[in-house]
Amino acid sequence: MNLWLGEILATDMLGETWQQQARVAALADKLRAKAFGITPGNVDEVIEKRSQLLKSVLPAFSQFCQTTLQIEPKEMLQVLWDLWLPLGIKLASQRQQLECPLIQGILGGQGTGKTTMSKVLSLILNQLGYRTLSLSLDDLYKTYSDRLVLTQQDPRLIWRGPPGTHDVDLGLDVLDQIRQSQSPVMVPRFDKSTYKGAGDRTTPEMVTDVDIVLFEGWFVGVRPINADIFDTAPPPIVTDEDRAFARDINHRLHDYLPLWERLDSLILLYPTDYRCSLGWRKQAEQQMIAAGKSGMSNSEIEKFVNYFWRSLHPELFIKPLVKNTTVVDLVIEINSDRSFGEVYCDRA
Repeated sequence: MNLWLGEILATDMLGETWQQQARVAALADKLRAKAFGITPGNVDEVIEKRSQLLKSVLPAFSQFCQTTLQIEPKEMLQVLWDLWLPLGIKLASQRQQLECPLIQGILGGQGTGKTTMSKVLSLILNQLGYRTLSLSLDDLYKTYSDRLVLTQQDPRLIWRGPPGTHDVDLGLDVLDQIRQSQSPVMVPRFDKSTYKGAGDRTTPEMVTDVDIVLFEGWFVGVRPINADIFDTAPPPIVTDEDRAFARDINHRLHDYLPLWERLDSLILLYPTDYRCSLGWRKQAEQQMIAAGKSGMSNSEIEKFVNYFWRSLHPELFIKPLVKNTTVVDLVIEINSDRSFGEVYCDRA
């Protein structure tokens, strides 16, 4: 047991005084309380259950922070308590109510923390007795050879990522097998490092007895919009060619609707300013370069990010979903410093 974990369990952090403060805090944030089903009538039970779960998940969480995130676990303790633990409990409750595996969608752009959240939720759900599968939209990319053909057909698809570069039928097959509780299931995986970064399919992963699928991606659950909107679209959609590209990509989203229909619910990781993703990407590339790895220059990053904004602009496709409770079940706001802001299911 590491020193930090020992200090947490040895102090009064989970004692009665601390739990009373936790009860008050849990009810004070009314939007978050509503999102996680916390009421004055059940808050004692909620805090007790969360406290016990915190104790059981701390060893694995501490190791994850140190080895994967390479940060001190106590830096993430508040996020674990306020967000990830209640979210894990919420997903476990949803799974309990189903008679089949739960398919949870996670929508978030680059740098919003989809992968980290999925890994932490897997740790939590494992403690609650549920076997999870993390599946990325990236895992459904068409093969390298198929994407070469696609680029020949449409030279505008210079990078993998936008609608049209995925094998939707493959995704439907995998999710349907899991939904029907088939076991084992061969889950596709994608290696981004092959072909000088172009990437290709790698050896599938065989999984058994999946209870909950965490299906994440930068446009998971995104629906097509009215094509007339592109007549007055924001930058970088500025030329006739840009608008034609945006309309074509928007049309390709129709092919993904059957995949979104498999989702039981959808979580949106929502940056309060979508332009933050550009700065986050630059920070990530600078860190890689500082570590001696190859990375893109700032101008290359801007070209890359603008390409994705031209294909599915966050202001047009993501922002409207914040208030669309028929599509999105939970919104988690991301501040410019990548901290978590408000959490809500309905701001009304």
